Amino acid sequence: MHSGHQVTVPHNYRRSASRLTIFAHVFGILSFILMLVWLLHYREGIEYDSYDGYRVFNVHPFLMFCGFIFLSGEAMMVYKTVQATHMVQKVVHMIFQLGAFVLGVVGLCAVFKFHDMYNIEDVYSLHSWIGIGTVSLFAVQWLAGLISFMAPQPEVTKHSLLPWHICGGRMLLYMSIAAALTGLMEKATFLKLQSTGESRLVNFLGLCILLFGIFVDLSVALARYV
Repeated sequence: MHSGHQVTVPHNYRRSASRLTIFAHVFGILSFILMLVWLLHYREGIEYDSYDGYRVFNVHPFLMFCGFIFLSGEAMMVYKTVQATHMVQKVVHMIFQLGAFVLGVVGLCAVFKFHDMYNIEDVYSLHSWIGIGTVSLFAVQWLAGLISFMAPQPEVTKHSLLPWHICGGRMLLYMSIAAALTGLMEKATFLKLQSTGESRLVNFLGLCILLFGIFVDLSVALARYV
């Protein structure tokens, strides 16, 4: 016999989301460390104003990772997993994403400067096509977010645009990761890296970057149900 009362099973994924966020941070920090080891130990260092073109080039992978992948991923997690007022979440999210864009643009300038120094053709590879597309769409996404969610808008408009903004951010994170992985493989091919310490380091770097993106995405997805 039914009592007529509906039993509600509580769903709280706060703990799961927090754990996944920790994994994301771990893989992000590992990626940062491996990137520095690779560029400083194996690839002669990082310096935008150097007369050595390869030191100039190294600014590119370093800042592209720090901006479009690491800082952008942190911006996504800040908005979804940090407990604060909604306005604080939005402002910090927008500032982080703006910082990511600025770092990415400087990193993009570095590779164009490197190409000019050695008379190399620009935007000729799949890596560069994905990268340019990511930078362009990132700018559109940030401006659209500023207009849609920071400027006065009817709540119904914000609610209708929010799923598109979320999906766009997740798409751009994976596009950034695709650009990073194709860039690493392109560089490894140019350097003719085989079974060496450097090649294994580059492989682990690419794997950590991918896992960072996966755990960022999972933590953002689960945080919706907090």
